[in-house]
Amino acid sequence: MRLRDAFRTVRPVITALAVIAAAGILVFAIYFTWLDLQWIAFLGGILVAAILAEATRVSRIEWIAALRSAKLSAIKDKLEHETYLRKTAEAAVAINKPKLQLIDEAIPTMVALIDTEGNCQYHNRAFMEWLHLRPEHIHGQHIRKVLGPKMYQEAATEIRQSQDGHPMQYERTQRMPDGALYKLHVEHLPQFAEDGKVTGFFLLINDITAPGDVQQAATEPQAPALPRGADSHIPVHDSASPQDSFVDAFSEQLTGQKDAGHIKAAIENGAFQLFCQLISPLRDDEGEAEHYEILVRLLEEEEGMMPPGAFFPLAEKYGLMPHLDRWVVQHVAKWAAHQPARKDGKESMFFINVSGATLADPGFPEFLQLTLLEYGVPSSRFCFEIADAELAARSTFVGGFARRLREHGCRIAISCFGHDRVAFDLIRDFRVDFFKIDGSIVFSILRDPVSLAKISAIHSVAQKLGVKTIAELVEDEETIAKLKEIGIDYAQGFGISRPRPLAE
Repeated sequence: MRLRDAFRTVRPVITALAVIAAAGILVFAIYFTWLDLQWIAFLGGILVAAILAEATRVSRIEWIAALRSAKLSAIKDKLEHETYLRKTAEAAVAINKPKLQLIDEAIPTMVALIDTEGNCQYHNRAFMEWLHLRPEHIHGQHIRKVLGPKMYQEAATEIRQSQDGHPMQYERTQRMPDGALYKLHVEHLPQFAEDGKVTGFFLLINDITAPGDVQQAATEPQAPALPRGADSHIPVHDSASPQDSFVDAFSEQLTGQKDAGHIKAAIENGAFQLFCQLISPLRDDEGEAEHYEILVRLLEEEEGMMPPGAFFPLAEKYGLMPHLDRWVVQHVAKWAAHQPARKDGKESMFFINVSGATLADPGFPEFLQLTLLEYGVPSSRFCFEIADAELAARSTFVGGFARRLREHGCRIAISCFGHDRVAFDLIRDFRVDFFKIDGSIVFSILRDPVSLAKISAIHSVAQKLGVKTIAELVEDEETIAKLKEIGIDYAQGFGISRPRPLAE
């Protein structure tokens, strides 16, 4: 490189010296040819050609210099223009900075921008503080991972419609891990590009909980379990006010009374409806039967009056969760007793969630045994789901409950497995039949190597333990293909089947 630069520096000097040397040689040759006219003409022609060649080279250099000067001038003009635009933009930002700061830091409305792929491209401080997440855990992350799989699933329909360009507006009640309930007003405002295509939507959330409507759950020796359908991913607000008034108001709306006796009567009188969601086998070669998870829905919820799971705080407040769980078991057993036997001889299994209060109910196993005997349904067709969080918080109750149910011939599944930690050490004292792998892991396996490695490790250990694996919240064919590649036994989610009434 240095030799090349040095040559470029001395090349004009060398060229000039070569021309001078050629001219000297010509003059010397002319002198020794005794001024012969032919030689003089020949050598003079060579001299003229050399002079013309040098003039052409000099002219070309001047042309290149002029061209580069013009380019440099154009670049200078462009730089000046861009500098002007930058200063103009900075001035506009300085003018609008208080407004932007108001939206980003001071406005109480939680704001997030979601693109067409479902990834969060912007969020303000209120949104981040409400979720208690760091910026890197929100920006660029899928909205399902940000909100949590259960809350996302409840709003999945509205999110898809907004990604198609439809504005949405609705209210929902959100239960927090400490038992507090919050009423939220949610808006989706689609964003369009200049060509009219949808580029995403703004998610606006306002906490419209009235003072006195909600209170942090009171601390008790045994903390109540989270209700089915609650989103444990969403953290706790700092505000605190009792939820009794909300619960009582809902009790009056449902039954016209505020005492637990009338609420219990509502359970018995058909205020609920059972739904089921398919759990499909992924390994066709084994000839496994499909199974079903049983879901509880309040009729008012299905008619659009209440969000899913809003009744559970009321049932927990009055200690009715064991009563509700028994109602579910009885009605599933009654329904199963009237179903014709399958022609292929396979037995479908019913997966039923049990609450934390039922885990500590000593009379539930005996009730289950008597109910199954009454309706003549094999106990092997019932699998009871215990949440991973309950396993970690109440391992003693869970172990005793699981052993007693297995003595009656029922199966045991751990749901949301692997959400916080892989709790293999907590199941040493009892047999587990299924691990239902948490949907937040399943959802990320196509783009997150860590989630893919985690689900592969869970399945590998489960195989060694003789436990079947079920992937929760499966939503698309690509995920199903990857789960088959890993060797997962079953899949459940909207990509497999949506919930439907059990009676259908």
